[in-house]
Amino acid sequence: MSVAITISIVVPVLQEEKLLEHTLACFPAAFRREHGLELIVSDGGSTDASIDIATRMADVVVRHTEARKQTIAEGRNAGAKVARGEVIVFINGDTYPADTDVFIATIEDFRVRRGRYRRASALACAVDFPVEERTTADEIFHTFYNSYVRLLNWCRIGAGRGECQIVRKEVFERVRGYRPSLAAGEDFDLFARISRIARVRFASEIVVIESPRRFRKFGYLRVLWWWTLNALSVMFTGHSSSDEWEPVR
Repeated sequence: MSVAITISIVVPVLQEEKLLEHTLACFPAAFRREHGLELIVSDGGSTDASIDIATRMADVVVRHTEARKQTIAEGRNAGAKVARGEVIVFINGDTYPADTDVFIATIEDFRVRRGRYRRASALACAVDFPVEERTTADEIFHTFYNSYVRLLNWCRIGAGRGECQIVRKEVFERVRGYRPSLAAGEDFDLFARISRIARVRFASEIVVIESPRRFRKFGYLRVLWWWTLNALSVMFTGHSSSDEWEPVR
């Protein structure tokens, strides 16, 4: 027996045919009906099999059909616009929950304001790589960076990586969503703005697994340098330093 939609999962994608099916398969139709979930794929103009995969596996597919390139912020906003849930979960097409049952149970407690995150309006979560691909360097990086995000939120400085961000819909709409002009840094910017009016927490129970492809291609130092430049640029100028966040497929 299905229940009313209470949680919307928005997956922004662009040319994600290699990994998208694995992410969407974490939320099968029967599981969605049982837990009141809807699965929304917001496609930024893919020309590969992403649309076919999304049409087959998701509840709603939103398509960007303009000739210009869409920012990921615009893609997330487009998905949120059609979301019916009280809570919106933004998760990237190359990212999936380490444990889907824990993932949804924690978000459901958050939704009904039960448990340790009842006073929060947005949740950041821990990010890791697949265990079979994980190196010592990966473990050091994620231990450091997850702790860094946790510390920022403990200090009431809203922060959270865009691989997975969880927000009450009313608060998301109150801050007018992601800033569509930002090609990068839109994830930290959203939580920074939310933290000015509400509480952002780091949910250690929620772990998501992302593809290591960007770090493998560019290396940790270069990726961290780009993150830092974009964060500082958004903070002090209101614009990202990157005109485009280079896709890695």
